[in-house]
Amino acid sequence: MFSKTFAQQPQAPNEKDQKKQEHKQHIADLIKREEEGALIYNKQSVFGFKLNTDGWAVLYEHGKYKTISTTNTWFLEMGERKSHKEEKITPADPYTGYPVGNSFVYGKQNNFYYINVGIGQQRLIGGKGDKNGVAVSAIYGGGFSAGLLKPYYVTVYDPNSNITRDVKYQGPNDTVFLYYPISSAGFTKGFGEIKFVPGLLAHAGLRFDYGRYNELLSALEVGISAEFYTQDMPIMVNAESKKFFYNAYIAIEFGSRK
Repeated sequence: MFSKTFAQQPQAPNEKDQKKQEHKQHIADLIKREEEGALIYNKQSVFGFKLNTDGWAVLYEHGKYKTISTTNTWFLEMGERKSHKEEKITPADPYTGYPVGNSFVYGKQNNFYYINVGIGQQRLIGGKGDKNGVAVSAIYGGGFSAGLLKPYYVTVYDPNSNITRDVKYQGPNDTVFLYYPISSAGFTKGFGEIKFVPGLLAHAGLRFDYGRYNELLSALEVGISAEFYTQDMPIMVNAESKKFFYNAYIAIEFGSRK
C-alpha cells in the first residue's frame, strides 16, 4: 500500500527539463510577438540615400537587437553639402546658342564633402499591428564628422596673358576667377589639395518601416541633423562662411534582418 502510494506521487522536474520548457516558452512568445507585428531579430543592416535641405548623402547603418523596443546602432554616412546660392551656368556660343564647355557654378570656392561615423539607437514607438502594417521608430545618434574641403577649379580666359588656364579662388582681389570663367575644370581637379576639418554631429528622426516581412526592411525616414566644425567651411565666395550646419532630411532606406 505504501509503495503504491509512493509510486503515484509526481516527480519534481529536474533543472534540465525546466530549462527546456523555459526555452520553448520563449520561442513561443517570440513567434506570437512576430505574428502581432513586433520586430524580432538579432541584427539588421540598412542602406539608404538621403536628401538634405543642403545636399545629399549615402548611408549605412548596422543594428544590434537589445530589447523588444530598442536596437543599438552604429552608422557611416558620406555626402556633400551645398550652398543655397549655388547656380549652375552652362557656357554657350553667342551666335548659335549651343553649349561649348562644361557647366560650372559661378563663385563656388570649395566643394564641401563629409564622412560621418557614430553610434545611436532605434526605439520602436508603434509596432506593425500585423505583418502588412507600418512600424514607426524614433532614430537618434551622434558622433564625429570629417569635413573635406576640395578647391573648386574653373577654366578661365586670362586677358592679361591671352590664354586659358585652370584656376582656383585666391582671395577677394582675384578678378580673373570672378570675371573670366568659361568652363568647369573637371570633377577630379583639386583632389590633391583636399583639406580635412574635424567636427561633431547629431541627428534625430522618425523611421516608417513598411516592409511586408520582418526579414526585410523598406523604410522612409524623416528628421533633422546638425554638424559643428572646428573652423569655418567656405563654399561660396559671395556667402558667409560658417562652422555650424543645421538641416532637415528625408531618406529612402532598405535592408535585411537576421
